[in-house]
Amino acid sequence: MNSLWLSHFTATSAIGRGLEQTFAALRQQRSGLRPCAFDTVDLATFVGEVADVDAVQLPKQLAGFDCRNNRLALLGLMQDGFADAVAAATQKYGAQRVGVFIGTSTSGILQTELAYRRRDPSSGALPADFIYGATHNTFSVADFTRHYFDLTGPAVVVSSACSSSAKVFGSARRMIAAGLIDAAVVGGVDSLCLTTLYGFNSLGLLSTQACRPFDAARDGISIGEAAAFALLERVPGQLDENAVLLLGVGESSDAYHMSSPHPDGLGARMAMQDALKMANLGATDIDYINLHGTATQSNDAAEAKAVAALFGSNTPCSSTKGATGHTLGAAGSMEAVICALALQHGLLPGGLNMQQLDPALPLNYLLDNREQPVSYVLSNSFGFGGTNCSLVLGRGKGRVN
Repeated sequence: MNSLWLSHFTATSAIGRGLEQTFAALRQQRSGLRPCAFDTVDLATFVGEVADVDAVQLPKQLAGFDCRNNRLALLGLMQDGFADAVAAATQKYGAQRVGVFIGTSTSGILQTELAYRRRDPSSGALPADFIYGATHNTFSVADFTRHYFDLTGPAVVVSSACSSSAKVFGSARRMIAAGLIDAAVVGGVDSLCLTTLYGFNSLGLLSTQACRPFDAARDGISIGEAAAFALLERVPGQLDENAVLLLGVGESSDAYHMSSPHPDGLGARMAMQDALKMANLGATDIDYINLHGTATQSNDAAEAKAVAALFGSNTPCSSTKGATGHTLGAAGSMEAVICALALQHGLLPGGLNMQQLDPALPLNYLLDNREQPVSYVLSNSFGFGGTNCSLVLGRGKGRVN
């Protein structure tokens, strides 16, 4: 079993809530990045903030999970009829046969940051209403999701930095292939917090403007937040031509450096090769590559080398982080949904904020949108520590393995 069906999917980020708003922003080449005004942050940088997250109210019975990350998760789950689709899958397969696989990096760490502001001035104790296990804890978002849907199957969080919510597709695929579950809610949720903003600033990786992936003068990332989900099921006998399939997953580890990729992108190349092999496709079959493209000097250069070594300089590619920002642990799923929209609508999104393409990077990088038939796409997600994951998605009319 190689192929799986993305029977439903949705995304919420700085460029919009749900598929309609997300696709409209991509078509209009509209960025969601704005000067940072998040909480008490005092940094000259741009962020991709989702509006009105704090206005979201969790169901009363799930109030113990209340934090920005889970509010963002709920906001995402409420879009595009996704919750109804999961309910239907639960009815079809049984609550114990639907798994939950969510990627995140910092989870609800903002809740801890807020709690530290309310420590007891005498003892230093955190406030009694702070619940680490249901908010800050990395597993919190998967636990919240399974409780929200009343699911009793396996629930897993992958936290491998920026590849987290791409790798969940592989985790879910393996459990379905093993016969442990029949369907899976996969996705990624990461929300803004002070730790990531000041942390990346301390590494000298934040841009002072909206990030410019693969630009000659690129100077760092713009952090965003997002919640993106897909419902994975086995491929049915009859498929609409616009159905989206997960055809291949490739994973690798550089083991090169804690925060820098291998300079030649060796691990990235291995992940892409393995994804193509699983999909039974060659490099020339891929119509579009959604690059990891964070807009740091080292990341973009390493990825460009890996892509050029495998695909040459012909395959159209771009990074969509100039629109959404780098949504960290949610990036893999967010960009998988963007790739699904590219397949369904025949739209290859151009990279935003570009002033001059770096002439040292031999890529067919799209500066503007391109409309054409699209059968197969590849999406890259590469995280700190060299945790790499590539996904190959295809349309229902394409080859089914």
